[in-house]
Amino acid sequence: MTMSAAERMLRATLREATSALRRRDVTSVDLVEAAITRHHALGDTLHAYRSFDEKGALRQAEAADVVLDRAANDHTDHAPPLCGIPVSVKDIYGVDGCPTFAGSARQLPDDPWADDAWLVTRARAAGAVITGKTHTVEFAYGGVGINPHWGTPRNPWDPATARIPGGSSCGAGVSLWERSAMIALGSDTGGSIRIPAAFTGVVGHKTTRGRWPTDGVVPLSSTFDTVGALTRTVEDSVWFFGAVAPDYGDPSALLDALRASSVERLIVGIPECAIWDACPPDIREVLENALKEIEASGATLKPIVTTIIDDAVDLYMSGGIGKAEVHAFLQAQLPGAIDLLHPTVGHRIENPMPLDSAAYREAIEQQRRLAALSGMTFGDCDVLVLPSNLLTPPPVEGLADDLDAYAEVNYATLRPTCPVNLLELCAVSVPVGLDRSGMPVGLQIVGRHGEDEAVLGVALAIERLLGTPETRLGVPPLTP
Repeated sequence: MTMSAAERMLRATLREATSALRRRDVTSVDLVEAAITRHHALGDTLHAYRSFDEKGALRQAEAADVVLDRAANDHTDHAPPLCGIPVSVKDIYGVDGCPTFAGSARQLPDDPWADDAWLVTRARAAGAVITGKTHTVEFAYGGVGINPHWGTPRNPWDPATARIPGGSSCGAGVSLWERSAMIALGSDTGGSIRIPAAFTGVVGHKTTRGRWPTDGVVPLSSTFDTVGALTRTVEDSVWFFGAVAPDYGDPSALLDALRASSVERLIVGIPECAIWDACPPDIREVLENALKEIEASGATLKPIVTTIIDDAVDLYMSGGIGKAEVHAFLQAQLPGAIDLLHPTVGHRIENPMPLDSAAYREAIEQQRRLAALSGMTFGDCDVLVLPSNLLTPPPVEGLADDLDAYAEVNYATLRPTCPVNLLELCAVSVPVGLDRSGMPVGLQIVGRHGEDEAVLGVALAIERLLGTPETRLGVPPLTP
């Protein structure tokens, strides 16, 4: 069947779609209607959204077309860089006109979560059309991606078995393959952007902590929370970053600059750590094959002897910082919410350290010491690489009822990603192949604190070499 122009643009890069919208080859209403059609066709199967705002999205699209028409008639390029582009938002962000549940059993108070969060405001200023709120793990506390209160989004790569999509931004990557959104806003506290990106075969950028405000986002950990996005390609991640970052406003200039990046003469550090040792053979083979391709194109792969990665995992997973901070927030700001938590979350936040305790202060001091040393780990390397996932996404069935099994899977999902948060680094997860079960495998490209543009440039060069996710992996069986 021949696709319409709008359907083709839903599969295009952001730069291509933006150009088509500005030329008026396609309207935003056409694009959003095509996204809605995809949601109607696949929404019941994929279950990406907590609330899909069809009417609101069409109103926003109509307003975007007014701006685009004016720019076209005036022969100017003054339409904002995401004007008319559909964007999904994780349900821990405040979004004007959409209720916020944060994955919990009851709606959160309107004050302050009925107003646009900072990143939503930036996306709207860039012209984005918000399609709705995607599912999240309850209060974003976990990497598995299930939500027993509202249902779990389905990983689109297995048509026979419902597998986890990764969390906590569990609906985000699924919404991208549903093609009801071209960008998916998420958050990353221990891997909550990179884990679902890896498990669903898309790109996830974990920004440097403090690079962008988390204002208007339901907090998990003031020490580790970051905001960012999942996209279908690295090029789209660069475009989004340049469109919303206050430093830029013109993503084409940033994209053109980063296109000069190359894997030739790139020095890639491979930390000798337990994360690599824990890789199952089929996942490790996919990652090593990708690294061999990178090396064959002129990069140098350099083993790095270090204990800091393992130390960071140990402190993140056993230090109790996140548990203490989310428990204190819930207790102070949402009375009664702790009593309503599903055991998969409630059981894990029991007996937290008080924020005024010596144990909490010591954990924070250890975290700061490790973060201060993290830059030395790179040496002369441009980036470090780690696996993004250490397991094939397991079936959803039974995980909500077996707390021991849930805890084991949760640890495995967070283990390769959480050290980046604890060490205050930035990272991009890119898909590099399929494991023996036909599920995606992600490679995590890690950059120094504050070097988001540099790590995006390296990821872009690797994408040019290995291919986009769709080129490299194909299309998930459930989302033709």
